[in-house]
Amino acid sequence: MEHLPKLADLENSSADPWSSLKAFTSARIALGRTGTSVPLKESLAFKLAHAHARDAVYSVLQLEKIAKELQLLNLPFILVQSQANNRQDYLQRPDLGRKLNFSSREQLATLSADECDIAIIIADGLSATAINEHAIPLLHFLLPKLQQAGFTLAPVTIVERARVAVSDETGQLLKAKLSLILIGERPGLSSPNSLGAYFTYAPKPGLTDESRNCISNIRPHGLPYDLAADKIFYLIQEASRKQLTGVALKDEMDLLQG
Repeated sequence: MEHLPKLADLENSSADPWSSLKAFTSARIALGRTGTSVPLKESLAFKLAHAHARDAVYSVLQLEKIAKELQLLNLPFILVQSQANNRQDYLQRPDLGRKLNFSSREQLATLSADECDIAIIIADGLSATAINEHAIPLLHFLLPKLQQAGFTLAPVTIVERARVAVSDETGQLLKAKLSLILIGERPGLSSPNSLGAYFTYAPKPGLTDESRNCISNIRPHGLPYDLAADKIFYLIQEASRKQLTGVALKDEMDLLQG
């Protein structure tokens, strides 16, 4: 008599082997299909994710909320702007987002004559949503580490319509040995609110990306705040000890813990 497959065998054979991987990533995998197209549910989910990404690009900083939270952390701050006068200019002219406008440079230049170890910059970047949601929670973990280690801090600089390189000019004007910018990263279809942290030793205008280090995808569904703070603190310590950042500064934190 011919052996008939059990129901469980049929169910296992028809299961999508990719579906189990969905537990490990938010990437768009194992979507299934309806005929030659994706299921309606997945098609609508894609459109919604795309809408969230577009919204993030045009989101704005919640300045009043950020200001109150910085006050609770006993952090003085100053609000400045890049040379991009509006969001459209910012998106079409990346170069304008890398430089402070004239009045902002004047503000920072006259702010303090004292040198400091670190200038912390908060910038909207390509997702102010990321800043609104994650910048302050990250600082709650990072600040105690920096303060206990004896690092001196400049007043926090909040920069509207900024790119990463604005931290070079800002850090130099604040006479900081190292600049640390928290900035909203380019939104993706699975992460419209990802926060990036870039830091540069001896910041000055004209530096390129090889001169700085980056910790990216800081958010609860990516790199958690506490782990991000540990990694940033470790690399800042190493940068201060070696007096450099960029390609010459390697992240050996995991090797030391192993």
